[in-house]
Amino acid sequence: MKYFIIVIISVLFIKCDQADFDKSSQLESKIVVEGWIESGDYAQVILSTSIPIAAAVDSTTILNHVVRSAKITVSDGQNEEVLRLKRNNDRIPPFIYYGSELLGKSGNEYSLKIEYLDRIIQAKTTIPNTVPLKTATYIKESMQDTTGYVFITFEDPILEKNYYQVTTRIEKEEPIFVPAFYGNLNDDSFNSSLVSMQINRGILIFPKTKFRPYFTDGDLIYVKLKTLNKEAFDFWNSWQNEIVNGRNPIYPSNSSLKSNIKGGLGLWTGYGQSTIIVRTPLKK
Repeated sequence: MKYFIIVIISVLFIKCDQADFDKSSQLESKIVVEGWIESGDYAQVILSTSIPIAAAVDSTTILNHVVRSAKITVSDGQNEEVLRLKRNNDRIPPFIYYGSELLGKSGNEYSLKIEYLDRIIQAKTTIPNTVPLKTATYIKESMQDTTGYVFITFEDPILEKNYYQVTTRIEKEEPIFVPAFYGNLNDDSFNSSLVSMQINRGILIFPKTKFRPYFTDGDLIYVKLKTLNKEAFDFWNSWQNEIVNGRNPIYPSNSSLKSNIKGGLGLWTGYGQSTIIVRTPLKK
């Protein structure tokens, strides 16, 4: 098991000030949902219960809060399937509910229903249209450098309102796509329909090595441009705010993450997606 990103929302969703701590610690734990369906892929859902704010967050704590016995149903309005729980040792937590029948399609709406004990948790989402990446290029300041950054370009549709997220994954080092640092994009801020930008590596919650915002010679990099709806955009902005300001003593973050889950917490969302593989020079 290598990395963990989003189950930390089990803690972030129940953030409270010290005056409310005693009260919040007595509340019933909530179901936390991390669920998504991408265009051209099947649904995936991770379930956990909220972690007390005073608890130490590590892989053992996370495993103790994973929900493995829920019934999860995904429907596109005409067909539905019950997701199957599978173990994936490259993920933290290693238990994920997978779909295998309903393939995500742009423009389709997908409903989520979770039945666990006496609880019913529901949500709906739509997969936005995919916006293709035009280029993704690894660039170094000089040929002698062994590190560099990825630069991407894509064409933002002028007549559409779009929100984006850029994610990256390094082959054999990261089992999942990691949101790029400041990779949440609102097309209201674009000066041109042709978007060109530098991509910095995202921050991992449980990294095995010291964080570095750049890429390195020898990396095989997958770059994914996601289109997402406003609810997902707001969620990821609140997530980013936690990562950036969580340890800032001057401007600490003190708000909970956004959620679109009825009866629980978390996010169920659809993504359009376009992926390009970037090959870097071999290590010298």
